[in-house]
Amino acid sequence: MTEKRANQYRQLGLTIAYYRKLRGLTQMELAEYANLSRTHVSNLEAPNMKTSISLDKLYDISDVLDVPIGKFFEFRE
Repeated sequence: MTEKRANQYRQLGLTIAYYRKLRGLTQMELAEYANLSRTHVSNLEAPNMKTSISLDKLYDISDVLDVPIGKFFEFRE
């Protein structure tokens, strides 16, 4: 995985965490609603983990958080 791609995954995870917290959900609740393990959600959100996610699961997270999927790619600097 290139450094650029790793940074994009990191930004995606931080963005998911931002919207999850904005909705007042715990990692466990998001995991349950999106049919993921809590560990996977935790790894996605961890800034030093290089964890990928399927597009299907990203849509599930988008639905749970009621956030258009495109918002996950509006990375903050």
